[in-house]
Amino acid sequence: MPQAIIGINEAALYPVYQSRQHYRIAVGQEPPPYNPARAPKNWFDSTATSSPRRNVVYDSVIAQGDTGQPLRGPDGKPQLEILVLRKEEAATVNLFENGLGEPAPSEPPIPVPLRPLQPHEELEFGFGGTVVIRDKTIPLPSEQTGFTPADRKLLQLIANKIGLNP
Repeated sequence: MPQAIIGINEAALYPVYQSRQHYRIAVGQEPPPYNPARAPKNWFDSTATSSPRRNVVYDSVIAQGDTGQPLRGPDGKPQLEILVLRKEEAATVNLFENGLGEPAPSEPPIPVPLRPLQPHEELEFGFGGTVVIRDKTIPLPSEQTGFTPADRKLLQLIANKIGLNP
């Protein structure tokens, strides 16, 4: 069933790994050791190393501030920007995980490239300032006016129960 709001990772061009264990399970091999000299990165582009160029350009990522917070565009919605990475960087993860004695990252994670949004989709800020995708063809509960078919069915059941219907 289509939803009005979906998580931004639904539009990610590449799988996003939440932990080293998640990567291990999904990929079937050990992730490379975390390198504190690089920004954290929880996705990889398996085709990047076959590029004839030194850098890979991704057309659409969530723009981030210095601390990793998503930036607002002039319209108040999350802003997109391009991302350029060296192909070796694009082709690997750099997964930080608390509790492993590693120094905490000093910069935010590299954002995952996104697929182009469909004409009926738009980016919005969700709970806690997270970025979500909104399907404009599905009204949010706060936008609905009047009774929905589900409301009508419930009212009919109530009326039947209390004997208001013949």
